Amino acid sequence: MRILFAGDDWYGSNARSLAKGFRRSGHDVTVVDTTAVTLPRRGSPAWLYAKRTGRRAPATVEAVHRRLEAQPVADLLFCYTSVHLDQERLLTLPAGRHVHYSADDVANPANTTPEYLAAEPGWDAIVTTKAHNVPELLARGAQRAVFVRSAYDPDWHRPVAPRSARRYAAGFVGNARPDRAALVTGLATRLGPEFYLAGPGWRRRPAVLRSRATVRGPQYGTALSAAIGAVAANLVLLNSDNRDTHTCRTFEVPAAGGLFVGPRTVEHAELLTDGREALLYDDPAEIDGIVARVRADPSAAARIAAAGHAAITRGGHTYADRAREIIDALD
Repeated sequence: MRILFAGDDWYGSNARSLAKGFRRSGHDVTVVDTTAVTLPRRGSPAWLYAKRTGRRAPATVEAVHRRLEAQPVADLLFCYTSVHLDQERLLTLPAGRHVHYSADDVANPANTTPEYLAAEPGWDAIVTTKAHNVPELLARGAQRAVFVRSAYDPDWHRPVAPRSARRYAAGFVGNARPDRAALVTGLATRLGPEFYLAGPGWRRRPAVLRSRATVRGPQYGTALSAAIGAVAANLVLLNSDNRDTHTCRTFEVPAAGGLFVGPRTVEHAELLTDGREALLYDDPAEIDGIVARVRADPSAAARIAAAGHAAITRGGHTYADRAREIIDALD
């Protein structure tokens, strides 16, 4: 199948991994990079325009559409979170099917635009990683809604050597968000130098910087796996704004060989057995006890991490597996 794939193509992006997954599934994939629209470079004219207006710079959007329109006719146009592009131009591109993919909650206004919502019924299918979005999409007029879970990229998310000899009792890699600030700041304060924290926004929080924890910027690709490998208890925290019941880290942490420590959701419990393949909690207040348990018996923790790694890597959770699931659902 000839697939025209519109999505962010930077190193470490999930869109790049999914495009690669389609290619590994045997499809002919052409990628048109949308990064300039979705994530304009900080300080650039396109970034300043977006900050000032809340919209994407017209010239940047036009450039992406011209690249899309210059491609040969495809069997499938697959658009990865393309809500900031011109929906009419996307839907009129010559292709056998037009499919939109959202990795985030499509009921969250932050993940849509009025233009996208108006055009949503025109897509042949909407693919979502949130099971709760399926009935919601159908109720608001989508022709089809396909649920697939998130995934991991075996090229990037695999056991790799940490970048230094430093090891940490616990850690978290992910965005600074209001719903996780108190939890993460508290752990950083209590564990101090034994806590590792990385991701956008954390270095702008004075309380985190005062904690003496190691604080880094975003980690992508194998750098993410190296960070996971240096941490004994890897926190997997969900995004309440997206009503997450699992996330990319659900797969990436075990795939990288890290011990998964996360909330007990239905999907987490389906994927990983508590106490044998992961350590799940019902209340964040349990995390301190889990970290103490891991510190007291590192050998047992290593066995759980190894079992979690096996469960995820043998369970059909790569982006190539998700690409096949999507094509099978469409067919």
